[in-house]
Amino acid sequence: MDKVLIDTSVWIEFFRKHEPCHAVVTELIDGERVYCVGLVLAELMQGAKSEKELEVLASFPSVFDFLPETPELWSEAGRLAFTLRRRGTTIGLADCYLAVAAVTAGVRIATLDGHFDILREVTAFDLYPVS
Repeated sequence: MDKVLIDTSVWIEFFRKHEPCHAVVTELIDGERVYCVGLVLAELMQGAKSEKELEVLASFPSVFDFLPETPELWSEAGRLAFTLRRRGTTIGLADCYLAVAAVTAGVRIATLDGHFDILREVTAFDLYPVS
């Protein structure tokens, strides 16, 4: 079974126990199919509401596989954002980075963010259904 990079938007709904995200992420966790990146972890920690939430999030690196981060990935993400902006579309660097990381690792992305539909038009990654 393929691994899935879970975007911040889906993690937030998972932690709120909102369906269908809660069931989808639970199934991915149970199947040991979750990938993460440091950027998503940092975004989640930034939004934590308590020390207890921070502790749970701090355990992510020992629980989930993390995609390697390289200067080349950041460079490619910047290039992607530049290309899109030249075409008249502005998409945040974080989303561009996730798209590039997913393509490089050959994984799917689980997200609720509509920007990824635009990113799929210029990059070659697949979305994992969350609805």
